[in-house]
Amino acid sequence: MNSKKNPFPLAHHVFFWLKEPGSVQARKQLMEGIRTLENIAGVGQLHIGVPADTEKRDVVDHSYDVCELIMFATKEAQAEYQVHPIHKAFVEKYSHLWSKVLVYDSLES
Repeated sequence: MNSKKNPFPLAHHVFFWLKEPGSVQARKQLMEGIRTLENIAGVGQLHIGVPADTEKRDVVDHSYDVCELIMFATKEAQAEYQVHPIHKAFVEKYSHLWSKVLVYDSLES
């Protein structure tokens, strides 16, 4: 059992579906935009990904195009991230690329 305290217990996982599914250019642009979010104070860790080529099972959703996983130390840091000018600029500049977004926030227990 790991007794170390996780310094980033809040996970903010965002899944994006592109307006042009499979567009390499749109995916690249979106990923570049997501990368700017790591410059926001309070972002502990940032992972940017695409669906993994893992086993196809009923419980695995490979339908999204890009995802981000941002880890925060506190709920307050995540709330500050939401209103930060860099995050607002990201949404304004890149939202034309996606048709759907789903967010899953979780807190380690």
